[in-house]
Amino acid sequence: MKKYTIIIFLIVAPFTFGQTPIDSIKAIIKQEVTNKRSKSIIIGIVDANGRQIVAEGQLSDNDSRLPDGNTIYEIGSITKVFTSLLLADMSLKQQVNVHDPISKFLPGTVKTPIRKGKEISLLSLSTHRSAMPRFPYNTDPKNLDEPYIDYSVNQLYEYVAHFEPSFDIDSKWQYSNVAYGVLGTVLTLVAQKNFEALMTDEICKPLHLNSTVISLTAKQKENLAIGHAETGTKVGLTELGAIEAGGALRSNVNDLLTFAEENMGLIKTELFPAMKLTHVLQAKKDGNDTYTTMGWTLDNNDGQNLLFKDGGMPGYCTFLGIDNKNKIGVVVLSNSNNSVSDIGRYILDSRHKIEPYQYPWQLLDTLRKTVQSKGINAAIALYYQLKTAKNPELLFNENQLNYLAGELRKSGKTKQAIKLYELNVKEYPGAVLANESLGEIYKRTKKKKMAIIYFEKARELDPQNPHWNYILDKLKKR
Repeated sequence: MKKYTIIIFLIVAPFTFGQTPIDSIKAIIKQEVTNKRSKSIIIGIVDANGRQIVAEGQLSDNDSRLPDGNTIYEIGSITKVFTSLLLADMSLKQQVNVHDPISKFLPGTVKTPIRKGKEISLLSLSTHRSAMPRFPYNTDPKNLDEPYIDYSVNQLYEYVAHFEPSFDIDSKWQYSNVAYGVLGTVLTLVAQKNFEALMTDEICKPLHLNSTVISLTAKQKENLAIGHAETGTKVGLTELGAIEAGGALRSNVNDLLTFAEENMGLIKTELFPAMKLTHVLQAKKDGNDTYTTMGWTLDNNDGQNLLFKDGGMPGYCTFLGIDNKNKIGVVVLSNSNNSVSDIGRYILDSRHKIEPYQYPWQLLDTLRKTVQSKGINAAIALYYQLKTAKNPELLFNENQLNYLAGELRKSGKTKQAIKLYELNVKEYPGAVLANESLGEIYKRTKKKKMAIIYFEKARELDPQNPHWNYILDKLKKR
């Protein structure tokens, strides 16, 4: 395997894309894998002269294969670019108008929000200006580790019917996965196909993206880079239920490079007019100097015309970018939930710097080993010793204990997990995450009164989040 890696790098070393030589890109990802940013990072770059792919790392701890152009990753929110392309194509075919209100398509039984006489349009959903938040509040999954797998269209309709915008529609950018869930649902209602079939038939097949799918074949599963949490522990694939249009696609470098070429016009397709429509500046994004288009972020400083989209899933982080001015496309795929957007943006524009990753989970690793060898009480005692010693290499926050408690819960060690969740609340009483996690495990172990206490504390700390009322209402009715 090592011999194969050397061959690849010797082939690509002479090439330069934009301002960044390939050997520099290779060195960057080699260092970042060494730093434990991810188990593997693979980068594809394409311009008018062709494409090059470099990779570092391995598919998982138990699979030492180097990823290649066919290795499958979850691409997360890059899916939104594809969903917006579907919207653009359907609008050019006059099946919908991007300015149509969602009330035109949703069942008449679903009350849709209006603020100051304005309704949410399909364009509002696509450009994150619907005023909807990142995720829906009305979730109570059977499996805590799959929070949206059983999130149904009826629940999505319930969400829409009760949604009250906190600011004027189209007045402000606010990132929203639930908005894309609504957009995908509307498009499937118009087409009378489910989302996967619609995406396959209208986008992926015409563009010859045969590995860009939701449902993996047996062969694709064999070439899947296993996902990993920020901590380096293995996690499974994520199913998104009724909000799948916001992040459900899986793909590989080869397909995404083809998609980049098609967006830049290097490969001619019938969907190019729809692609160009998704590139059009729609509004300013809040908090920085970029703009929103239909699905993409646009950086147009000095007329650069850089479009990019990143994605994050529990086990993956990804980046897709195109330089329309210089006709360069960049794909970065990683099988860890640590962002790689800085790497992608640096390759597109070297003025964006890469922040070297610093592994923050030494405390969790230390406590995990003690739990495994000596038990939970010894681990808790060690936690206090380490905290007193104030070792600067150990990071103390609610995430360390919460992750370890989650690992214990997943492995069926519920009593040990509860002890750590309780310790976390004791150590970080003002942390919403700590209170929510303890409330959840009490709820799932039938300790309703205790669950109510900690969900009420979460509500007190985060009063604007309607999820707490949703869960507390359900608990109190039982």
